Amino acid sequence: MSNDNDRLTLLGAKTAYRDDYAPDVLETFTNKHQGNDYWVRFNCPEFTSLCPITGQPDFAEIRISYIPDVRMVESKSLKIYLFSFRNHGAFHEDCVNMIMKDLIALMDPKYIEVTGLFTPRGGISIYPYANYGRPGTKYEALANKRMEEHDL
Repeated sequence: MSNDNDRLTLLGAKTAYRDDYAPDVLETFTNKHQGNDYWVRFNCPEFTSLCPITGQPDFAEIRISYIPDVRMVESKSLKIYLFSFRNHGAFHEDCVNMIMKDLIALMDPKYIEVTGLFTPRGGISIYPYANYGRPGTKYEALANKRMEEHDL
């Protein structure tokens, strides 16, 4: 069995930030507690992206919660990935859905949800929420329930 640490290229290295959207920087490691269901939550209170129309900066707190299966996202790679949105033009809803879909493709979690708490621009706050539960499992039912009951 190979050591997961050999696959991690960002942790402990000098951080090179990307200029635009970069899902390829995401890295994973093996979940050592695959028999357990448990939540992992990340908060990124300094997320920034650009409005695709005006080029104005948008600021948000991004909240990511997931129930891992075999693979888990490495936190420094997630930080660099989220930072890569800084010069990327995307609407708030796009950012949240892109983050969720990239993390699903990366680690195939049992369940994941992503919320963006965007600061007001023009007097309006936007808080997009997206979730996913593995089809055909209890996690699909969890996703449906949380979507139906969703409220900040």
